[in-house]
Amino acid sequence: MKYKIDDQEYDVEVIKKNNKNTYLRVKDDLTILITTNFFTSKHSILKLLRDHEGDLRKMIARKCKEREKEENFYYLGQKYDIILVNTIKSVSLDYPYLYVKSKEMLERWLKKETKKVFMERLDYWYQQFEEEIPYPKLKIRKMKTRWGVCNKRDNSVTLNSRLMKYDPRTIDYVVVHELSHFIHFDHSRAFWDTVKKYYPMYKQVSKMLEE
Repeated sequence: MKYKIDDQEYDVEVIKKNNKNTYLRVKDDLTILITTNFFTSKHSILKLLRDHEGDLRKMIARKCKEREKEENFYYLGQKYDIILVNTIKSVSLDYPYLYVKSKEMLERWLKKETKKVFMERLDYWYQQFEEEIPYPKLKIRKMKTRWGVCNKRDNSVTLNSRLMKYDPRTIDYVVVHELSHFIHFDHSRAFWDTVKKYYPMYKQVSKMLEE
């Protein structure tokens, strides 16, 4: 099944299950995925698509932005063209170029840089907090749906390695967000007041991450 939005055709995949609700999302390859119950007709599916075209545009734009970030090399919000130089011994940044010997060298360098930058921001913001919170252990991993995780059981903060593609203010927001969860382990008004106390522009950055 195909569906056209703004003169662009998209594949539509419909999965029918024994459930009451209908869910709509866009996959990484821009296929529109609909999960619904066995009795949903094609007419109802087409109406659902028409009624949610605005949402679909936003989801497609978000996926395209994510794909562009993945396909190109971004470092702290800046896009770099990678230049391979066989004689180079370490990674060299000279915007808009990044010079490196091999992909393996780049991966090792990026892993080291990620840990260094995340530790610096975590340590900085921890020291800004007036409330008594534990000094968290830092964990780093690539996550698809979350930018950060606070775990009060082992006093750890996990940051998404993909944050290194974004500018430092984005990393700062996620760090403040997760540290605030040591005080309020929910998304209550009190929690957001704590986030705002340390990061007044949190709404703008949060919206940017959601786009």
